[in-house]
Amino acid sequence: MKPAEFTYHRPDSVAEALSLLADNADAKILAGGQSLLTLMNLRLARPSAVIDVGRLTELTRIFDDTDDLILGALVTHRTVETDPLIAARAPLLADAARYIGHVGIRNRGTIGGSVAHADPAAEMPLATVVLGATCHVESAVTGRRQVAAEDMFESFYTNSLHPHEMITWISIPTIQSGQGWGFVEYARQHGDYGLAGAGVLLGLAPDGRITSVRAAVLNAADRPLRFVGDDVIGEKPSRELWEGLASRWAGQTEPSSEDPDYSRRLCATAVTEALTAAERRLAREKEQTNGN
Repeated sequence: MKPAEFTYHRPDSVAEALSLLADNADAKILAGGQSLLTLMNLRLARPSAVIDVGRLTELTRIFDDTDDLILGALVTHRTVETDPLIAARAPLLADAARYIGHVGIRNRGTIGGSVAHADPAAEMPLATVVLGATCHVESAVTGRRQVAAEDMFESFYTNSLHPHEMITWISIPTIQSGQGWGFVEYARQHGDYGLAGAGVLLGLAPDGRITSVRAAVLNAADRPLRFVGDDVIGEKPSRELWEGLASRWAGQTEPSSEDPDYSRRLCATAVTEALTAAERRLAREKEQTNGN
């Protein structure tokens, strides 16, 4: 199918893009186009105007702040996957990007576009939620504001942006020494939508006891879900502990699949394996530290 008739705009600056958004209440922003164009071709989205932000190269930059990485909304998934600074400072984000579609899609799709699209089965929303990212949002009408990633996602393909707002930057807290991470996704084949997936951050004290643990899961509800394991702080990690924690968290999910019980079991397995991977990374870090 072909999209319904629309007016096409291609601004040269963020200010111009925001002005166009303010003047067109039902306009849609075109970044990589990997999600929007499909919806438009199926007539599931019928914006009167499309604002192509492809010329806004200022939003393709990456900044290394003290405790955060600042990514422009137009940083592509392929850049997230391959950039050495992201790999060093936010490796969970880089690893999650590898699961997005295929290379052609990752070359075009953007982190800001994925977050704004708010697909509960997508990797970038999950990664931003578990990492505690902050979205910087701008509007010609109301100015600037910050939205925690967890508050950005409201329901299926529904974000908390106002019609005149656009994500411009995303702050990603970097993974610190003593934090382990894991990302696991299950799909029928690489490039397909994830049937289940989990990202985790785990903190361990020098004596090996848990100081913090949190996770986010995809395709388990109408938005990425975040869980915090305050009740296991102070305990020693074990496979039994991870399986129990994962089972409890998976029991709180609301998958929309034809077989919710299967989806919950797959979710629990993903969380267990992600926690195990995080624990192993911390063990290797400790070995390397002691070896030096």
